[in-house]
Amino acid sequence: MMRAGLAESYLIVGKTGTARSHLAAARRHCESYGENYLGAELCRLAALLSQAEAAPVEIIESHLNEALTVARGQEARLFELRAATSLAQLLGEQGRRAEARELLAPIYGWFTEGFDTPDLKEAKALLDALA
Repeated sequence: MMRAGLAESYLIVGKTGTARSHLAAARRHCESYGENYLGAELCRLAALLSQAEAAPVEIIESHLNEALTVARGQEARLFELRAATSLAQLLGEQGRRAEARELLAPIYGWFTEGFDTPDLKEAKALLDALA
């Protein structure tokens, strides 16, 4: 869905208002058409947007835990990896390094190929930093 990609793109360049608008449009689309295949990713993007807007850590963590729950329910391993990587990063920043590693390591361990993809490279770099 293009709106989710646009939300992430605007978030990366720091245009949080525009990112919020596209994220809201993506959520409305999913609700209108009963599409939830990007549910976990939308929750993760909501967490990143909240983080960019300096929301309390509890709100950010709640969005990421919701992303993990949705991804696990759908058995969407890539979205679970993305949510876990974002949550592990947040936990690491809070000094909860062991908890972050315990969350991310087994999910990273499921993958047997694709280690040159950005998602797996990011997860590996974070695991190395948490060691």
